[in-house]
Order: sequence, then C-alpha cells, then structure tokens
Amino acid sequence: MPYFVYILASRRNGTLYIGVTNDLVRRIGEHKAKVIPGFARQYDVTLFVYFEAFESVLEARSREHSLKRWRRAWKLKLIEELNPDWRDLMDELQSLAN
Repeated sequence: MPYFVYILASRRNGTLYIGVTNDLVRRIGEHKAKVIPGFARQYDVTLFVYFEAFESVLEARSREHSLKRWRRAWKLKLIEELNPDWRDLMDELQSLAN
C-alpha cells in the first residue's frame, strides 16, 4: 500500500500545509470539504499542489518531518518544479484513480 506526503496551499505562494496519508483522494477530499478541524480548515488551505509516494509509512513520515523543517523558499521551489502554474492536482489525481 502506498503512502503519500502532500502539500496544500491557500493560494499561489500562500499558506502551506504538509500532511501524510495512505488514501490521497479521500484525504484531499476531506480537506476540500473542510470536514476535519485544524490548521488546514482554519487557514482555508485547500489547493492541492504537490505530492510524493512512498512504499512505507515510515518513509512518508520521515519525509513529512523533513519537509516541515525546510525553509519556506525551498518548499516553494519544490512545488514550482513539479507544478509551476500551481494547478490544483485533484482533477488529475481523480482521473488516475478511475
């Protein structure tokens, strides 16, 4: 079962949120529906802009921890290398899941 580290943003260059899940479609859907209280809901962080897949939860958690310690500029560069237009990747993710 794959595990994912993902980044959400409030808007381009806005507030960032980094999380881990084993069901990316479900988890991003929960963020977008704002059903889970916390940081992402409080700051309207729903734009799905980046993700990475891992084979184990330990690898994913380690990467999440690492990314959370990164400087903001490094995180922005990481997002822009994969997603320079800051597209919401949810549509692409859903088409891959179907």
